[in-house]
Amino acid sequence: MEMQVMKGRVALVTGATSGLGFASAKRLIEEGAHVYVTGLDDKALAETQERLGPSATAILADSGVKKDMKHVAEEIKRAHGKLDFLQVNAGRLAHNMPLPELTEEEIDRTFDTNFKGVIFTVQTMLDVLRDGASIVLTSSVTVDMGLKGFAHYAGTKAAARAFAKAWTTELKDRNIRVNSISPGIVPTEGFHTEQGMSKEQIADYSAKVSKDIPAGRVGKVEDIANAVLFLASDASDYIRGIDLVVDGGLTEVYAGKNGE
Repeated sequence: MEMQVMKGRVALVTGATSGLGFASAKRLIEEGAHVYVTGLDDKALAETQERLGPSATAILADSGVKKDMKHVAEEIKRAHGKLDFLQVNAGRLAHNMPLPELTEEEIDRTFDTNFKGVIFTVQTMLDVLRDGASIVLTSSVTVDMGLKGFAHYAGTKAAARAFAKAWTTELKDRNIRVNSISPGIVPTEGFHTEQGMSKEQIADYSAKVSKDIPAGRVGKVEDIANAVLFLASDASDYIRGIDLVVDGGLTEVYAGKNGE
C-alpha cells in the first residue's frame, strides 16, 4: 500500500461546499489530511461535513469578510496548532457583462470575493501557516482567453497569478511556497446556479467546446483536484510562483482564439 502523501497534515480549502473546492477537499482527505472547509450556506456546509466525514471540519465563513477568516484561523490554531496547506478557492463566477453594461454592483460582487477575499484569506492564515507550508490560489484560463463580457472576472483571476509571484518572494524566508492553478472549462454546479444554464445547455456547450480541446473533452473536478494535491504535497517543493494550467491543452494550443 502506498503511503498517503498528506498523512498527518492539516489543510484549509475555502469555498468547498461544491465543485472544484469540494473535489480538492475530498482528494486531500483521501491522502490523509484533515481538511477545514468553508462556505456561505449552513445547509450546504452540513451536507459537506456529512459527505466528507470526520476528517473534515466545516466552518461558516465569507472569505471577503476579514473577521470571518480570522475566526477560521483561530479554530485551526486551537484544534491543530498549525496549517500545512491552504487552497484559496472561494470565488464567484461573474455575470456576462460587456464593458458598456458593467455595473458597480457587479464589480463589487466579483472583487469582494475574488480579489479582497484572496488577500484576506492569506493574511489571516499567516500566523497559523507553518514554515514550509504550501499555498495554492485558484486562478482561471479566462485570463488568457479574452472572453467577451468577462473582463472584470478575468481581471480578478489575473490578480491571483500576480499575488502568487509576489507572495512567493515575500514569504521565501519562511520557505512557504505559493502557486496558482488555472482550471480550464470544468462544468460544475456554478454553471447552473450562477450562470443559469440548464442541464441541456451545459451538455450542448460541453460538446461544442470539446472540439477545440486537445484532450477531447471538458475537464472533470477530479482533474483539478489531482493537480491541487500535487502542489500541496512535497513532490512540488521546488515549484514556486508558477501558474499551473489544467485545461486539456486548450489555451496552449488555441491561444490565438478569442473564445467567442
